[in-house]
Amino acid sequence: MALIKSYFSDFVSLIFPRSCLACGSSLFKHENSICTMCLHQLPKTNFHLEPDNMVTKHFWGKVPLEAGASLYYFEKGGRVQNLLHQFKYKKFTEVGMELGLLYGKKLKKAEPYQSCDYIIPVPLHKSKLKKRGFNQSAIFAEGLSQAMSIPTLFDNLVRKIATQTQTKKHAYERYQNTSAIFELKNPKQLEGKHILLVDDVITTGSTLEACIAALQRAQNVKVSVATIACAK
Repeated sequence: MALIKSYFSDFVSLIFPRSCLACGSSLFKHENSICTMCLHQLPKTNFHLEPDNMVTKHFWGKVPLEAGASLYYFEKGGRVQNLLHQFKYKKFTEVGMELGLLYGKKLKKAEPYQSCDYIIPVPLHKSKLKKRGFNQSAIFAEGLSQAMSIPTLFDNLVRKIATQTQTKKHAYERYQNTSAIFELKNPKQLEGKHILLVDDVITTGSTLEACIAALQRAQNVKVSVATIACAK
């Protein structure tokens, strides 16, 4: 039966070849969403090994942060942008899980992240979640959770207000658009805990900053951040 399934899979691949979501080249049988070449060549940041990095500097003097990291650098027109576009807008959700598993294995070996108690994805407003059908940050969080053996919380941090898209806004406009829109339903659950807050991309950091501010309503909470990509 397994051999038949393998032959059938090979036959389907010949008719409907799968493509790498980063570069578009054909995938081999053992590859999932990203080809082996891209897995080696996508611009890794290694921020999880560097305490004072580009991600943590976003939050200096704004909100307390234990550690911050991103898997890749984001460049306009690059393969990472293409990968995230396929994930977020073309609904190739499997890549989010793959990236979460990949990065989770790295973070699990990095000292600052070994004390995390919960993983919390940046939430979508219920109207946007209904329209899109999934939360890309939540899928990435599930991959991290599996690799790091850390539970994920989806219903404590919530988005109260649906905001406009952040893409074409300046930094101050982004901050105004995200301040006070997140709510912590059960602060007591997070008292004294170390939270790994995750999102897909960090640009100005205003959305993550607003989430961290909401999480700070829990006493003695510590927050670290991890994203798939970071804009240079």
